[in-house]
Amino acid sequence: MSRLRLLPTSAPRWLTDPAVNALAAVGVTPNMLTVAGVIGNGVAAFFAARGDFLVAGIVMLAASALDMLDGALARATGKATRFGSIFDAVMDRVSEAAVLFGLLYYFSDRGSREEELLIFAALVGSFLVSYTRARAEIVGVAMRDGLFGRPERVVLLGAGLIIDEVTIALWALAVLAGATALQRLALAWARTRGGEEGER
Repeated sequence: MSRLRLLPTSAPRWLTDPAVNALAAVGVTPNMLTVAGVIGNGVAAFFAARGDFLVAGIVMLAASALDMLDGALARATGKATRFGSIFDAVMDRVSEAAVLFGLLYYFSDRGSREEELLIFAALVGSFLVSYTRARAEIVGVAMRDGLFGRPERVVLLGAGLIIDEVTIALWALAVLAGATALQRLALAWARTRGGEEGER
């Protein structure tokens, strides 16, 4: 059950290889793709702040799709580095926060307290999912498990924007991200039982 994922953590090679080969041929680097993804999510945040949810959702999904390519491009071109992995992970968090901030701007201007609180809960839950993995891996515990990782969160929020059901998407995001953080914490506890206690 711990390996259960709604979506794969990476796209199949038959889907990404043509794009990766084309990008490598014109000299695009993995970090360029990462930055482009952040900029794209920033654009999505702008449209979300204006209430143009359909456009925001489409742009968000398109920009986040670049996240499937930067790692594959790094491996294909031999440019995978430890810093690149850190940079990619940090920029993923920036991208996620940007779109949620755009929604916060939109709803705060309308006094929508429910949505404001849901955005806070969704953001905290999403960051805890990533933080739990980071802390686990610091002490040598692999942690790619979890029902609701970044791909699932991106698809859920993007779909909610496109079909104009943002409140429902935020509820689902807040609950499922929080549950996944707890799931990872439980898995980390199970995998470290009997070992030395990690430094806090």
